[in-house]
Amino acid sequence: MADRDTIAAIATAPGSGGVGIIRLSGPDARRVGESITGRPLRPRHAHHATFRGGQGEVLDDGIALYFAAPASYTGEDVVELQGHGGRAVLQSVLSRCLELGARMARPGEFSERAFLEGRLDLAQAEAVADLIAAGDARAARAARRALDGEFSTRVESIAQGLLEVRVHVEAAIDFADEPLDTLGGGPLRSRMEELDRGLAALLAAAERGRRLRDGLHAVIVGPPNAGKSSLLNALAGRERAIVTDVAGTTRDLLQEQVHVEGVELTLVDTAGLREGGDEIEREGMRRARGELARADLALVVLDARDPESGIAAVVDSIEGVPATLVVHNKADLLPRRPVDAAADGPVLVSARSGEGLDTLRAALARAVTGTEGVAAEAAGGEFTARARHVEALREAASELGQARQWLASEQLELAAEALRLAHDALGAITGRVDADTLLGHIFSTFCVGK
Repeated sequence: MADRDTIAAIATAPGSGGVGIIRLSGPDARRVGESITGRPLRPRHAHHATFRGGQGEVLDDGIALYFAAPASYTGEDVVELQGHGGRAVLQSVLSRCLELGARMARPGEFSERAFLEGRLDLAQAEAVADLIAAGDARAARAARRALDGEFSTRVESIAQGLLEVRVHVEAAIDFADEPLDTLGGGPLRSRMEELDRGLAALLAAAERGRRLRDGLHAVIVGPPNAGKSSLLNALAGRERAIVTDVAGTTRDLLQEQVHVEGVELTLVDTAGLREGGDEIEREGMRRARGELARADLALVVLDARDPESGIAAVVDSIEGVPATLVVHNKADLLPRRPVDAAADGPVLVSARSGEGLDTLRAALARAVTGTEGVAAEAAGGEFTARARHVEALREAASELGQARQWLASEQLELAAEALRLAHDALGAITGRVDADTLLGHIFSTFCVGK
């Protein structure tokens, strides 16, 4: 740690504000802070001070805080100079820090140092950025739980179990002439089944956490003139899309962000799908199908008066979309209301009158969070996760499945290797394996002051 540079950056958001913070971290942080303030800094004390430049001129006045290593965010000596939030003022204080030997921090370098000093694991460090970027209270609470280590603790518990099983399997390799059952094969298989269930539950929770962090990509699709654009406007609460009685009005993709149960949902209105159409309309349909290829949810909108005639044009395009929600629109035009549909059946709405929109929002909430996600939030156990975490968990689950197959045929060397790969996949989540390239990619996405 003593060999590292001392880094400095503006730690508050761009723009003017009542308070602005310059953060320093590294072996010379205290010296730089004391040179600017002209007074000794005691650990964990707030010092009112005048911040001065190289010629003794007053740059600002405010509060100086010193956190001695290792009891700081980064694990190094940290100084925070809290002054007024004007950009020019902050820049002048930062420039003085650089003159005194500090260098500009790279994006995410403060959190990177916290990870390298063992103050945070990798998943917790990413949760710092998620907490900053949280768009609502639910996402903030979930990010806070990830930062507190809830996700990491569950990952480490499974990783420890995999390690124990791997040790057992590798020990059994030395007794290859003995049947596995005489070497504790029964309990070993039971333990692997238990780990498999735990990994599946964690993967499901991480999937929900990924949706909570990244939001859900929902594509509104259906035949022309089914009321897709009207439904987008109704869910958005404003006239976002042009609506006419002319089939094929929507030619291009139109996006709108809405919040459902605290989760951001990106709704994409698309051109109506049908056979034929002019060249522009066909291009719109091509783009609609391309958007469906990356959708998390297809919101299939059909005319409630004749839903069967519209579904044929859509069914092939939505194949492969992870989730589908069918909506029968224009309920206000029905001569009589149908008998209440099943809970998992089509949702009957009228985008024009607003009828059924609350039911649709509830169905979207179930699609976004799932009943398990609502229960997890209520129980205080929901956490944010990232796409790379989900992918690592899938890889670990796949390797554990392979290990169970190899164990069933008593191919112990292959089972041990699959268990190693599963363990390494989990290690990539928390940073328990060598991951220099991964670190550079992750921390480069942070703001400079973190």
